[in-house]
Amino acid sequence: MYTLQAGAPADARPDNEAAVYRFLNALGIPFFRIDHEPVHTMEDCAAIDRALGGEICKNLFLCNQQKTAFYLLMIHEAKSFKTKDISKQLGVSRLSFATPEHMQQYLHISPGAVSPMGLLFDSARDVRLILDRDILRSEYLGCHPCVNTASIKLRMQDFLEKYLPATGHEPTLVTVENAM
Repeated sequence: MYTLQAGAPADARPDNEAAVYRFLNALGIPFFRIDHEPVHTMEDCAAIDRALGGEICKNLFLCNQQKTAFYLLMIHEAKSFKTKDISKQLGVSRLSFATPEHMQQYLHISPGAVSPMGLLFDSARDVRLILDRDILRSEYLGCHPCVNTASIKLRMQDFLEKYLPATGHEPTLVTVENAM
């Protein structure tokens, strides 16, 4: 059903997706890719997870009530987001989902394609990266390359030690206790 391929595709891609592949290549980060129909839910990602040989984490783009502070929360796909728990750990007022306009402005993404790969576009570091400690246990990170028609897999170590330093983002760790 899905074909796992190493590296970037040879065909033309949207600018934001192509930029992700160029950035990973420039950093010497190997990755695998699957092209697929658009996905919009974690349920849609289940077959893609199996084909990638890993799990795609859940990525949520959030903001404070005033829409002046923005957060990218990465949690295990089986966990659910509870505003109160995360807000308390971060010491911020109630978090809510950011608008599609803010997604585009800061990470060059749209709903359904939220991804830590978008951090490469946040050169002003306006977005704070929040990681659930449990995803650090994974050998691989699965996510979208800023579009919801492809998924990539790279080593978590490369993400933490190469990708994030290159974007200038340092993660804040939180604990998300609840499972769905």
